[in-house]
Amino acid sequence: MRKIYLLILFVVSIIKASYAQQLPAGDVANSTFSQPQPFLFTVSTLNPQGRSWSLNYSGGYGERTVTPLGFDGVDQNFSAKGYLGNKFTLMAMLGTGFSNNGGVRTLQQAEVLRDFIGGNQPMGFRAGASLGFRREFNSDGVAFSRITAAYEVTNWKLGANVRFEKAFATNRDGLDLITSVGVHRHISGQLFGGFEAVGQDLEGFWEADEAEGGARLLIGPSLNYAPVNSRLAFSLCGGPIIYATRSAATQGQFAYRELPTTNGFTLKFNVGFRFL
Repeated sequence: MRKIYLLILFVVSIIKASYAQQLPAGDVANSTFSQPQPFLFTVSTLNPQGRSWSLNYSGGYGERTVTPLGFDGVDQNFSAKGYLGNKFTLMAMLGTGFSNNGGVRTLQQAEVLRDFIGGNQPMGFRAGASLGFRREFNSDGVAFSRITAAYEVTNWKLGANVRFEKAFATNRDGLDLITSVGVHRHISGQLFGGFEAVGQDLEGFWEADEAEGGARLLIGPSLNYAPVNSRLAFSLCGGPIIYATRSAATQGQFAYRELPTTNGFTLKFNVGFRFL
């Protein structure tokens, strides 16, 4: 756990040392609002100032974890995100996991999001919803819907999600509930920092037989950096994962989850590249 925070502090020190000079306000604003995905766990539609297509590579490391690919150790994901017009955003993802015994599993996911409130100006509040489908690493099919909210101004980025999932497999929950919230505050130059929190399988608070093993919580520091006049953006988040409740059911241990089925920790990063 201590290693995560030391690594984050080291990254912050390097970035601040490299970009200590004052940047023009226009450049700062352009980089701030044009990013495709400032948070790791919290998804939103594209900011009106950054409605272009992007490719994202994310990876992570965890101990005492089975997520997000159902494996303990290293994971990686590739995704594309872009604007379809009329406030619609498309996200498509492919995940790959390499098991300790040499096996390889894959995950595919597609999701369409739309703003219903706001979304006309770069700064301010916007809220929307989505529909999606995922083929998990164990080949289970999962349909899901997400409610999204985002608030962005020059010095603040806030995001929140409420996600409902239905797995088309036996011995899985009838409905899963997953929430997340992220908060970033401007630190220096193009560096933003704050925290991100995730609540997973929250039906475990009221269902003793919750099929994925119980409710889990994560809260940890989060960083976001987008260099001026660059198409790249970087995000980093990590922290402890705590079981809030436990159930006897363990059938869902290979379900796609951002958090593990035992207490532990995770560290995730994302590198995004915008085409325009």
